[in-house]
Amino acid sequence: PLKSAPAEAFRAAMLEGIRKLGLTCLPWTKSLQVWRARVAFIARTFPEQNWPDVSDTALLAELEGWLGPYLDSVSRRTHLGAIDLHGALTSRLEWAQSKALDDLAPTHLEVPTGSRIPLDYEAEGGPSLAVRLQEIFGWRETPKIAQGRVPIVVHLLSPAQRPLAVTRDLESFWRNVYPQVRGEMRGRYPKHVWPDDPLTATPTNRTKRAQTRA
Repeated sequence: PLKSAPAEAFRAAMLEGIRKLGLTCLPWTKSLQVWRARVAFIARTFPEQNWPDVSDTALLAELEGWLGPYLDSVSRRTHLGAIDLHGALTSRLEWAQSKALDDLAPTHLEVPTGSRIPLDYEAEGGPSLAVRLQEIFGWRETPKIAQGRVPIVVHLLSPAQRPLAVTRDLESFWRNVYPQVRGEMRGRYPKHVWPDDPLTATPTNRTKRAQTRA
């Protein structure tokens, strides 16, 4: 061990250590994992726009360029938790890309009740939305993101937030699947609304009794 060494030597040693330990040694948060999944989604969807590769392979190969400037005063493994990982990762985006990210890959989607529900960009099959069925009455078509290129995978939930159906085509679901779901669920959840025509019904996140009181 050295008590003192040039900053470049410390940085090179830390970079080598991080390569050996893997990216999991860095202070990832849930929001950073979501950010990474959103950028990866946009890079796949718009390959012509030159979005950065944020895969493990690419981040490790380019570690010095994006993380090196954030390793000042970092000289041991216990210091890794203090790294500004958010700043290091987001610096990989150009200014225009940073501005466009929320429009192309929003973190949340507003449903007809007004609730803002997070999108899951790490879900199998593409970005998905898990929402109680009653909250999307009136939603005739599947919402799309990425300038309309990608339909959301909608996971429809019961009032107890248990899975009822998964669809990319809400119009087909309402027409072909909802009548069966309604027949099975209205006896199981009698306190909740199961209208004959879900496209003209008022979306709600309340029981019948709560709606009457309101």
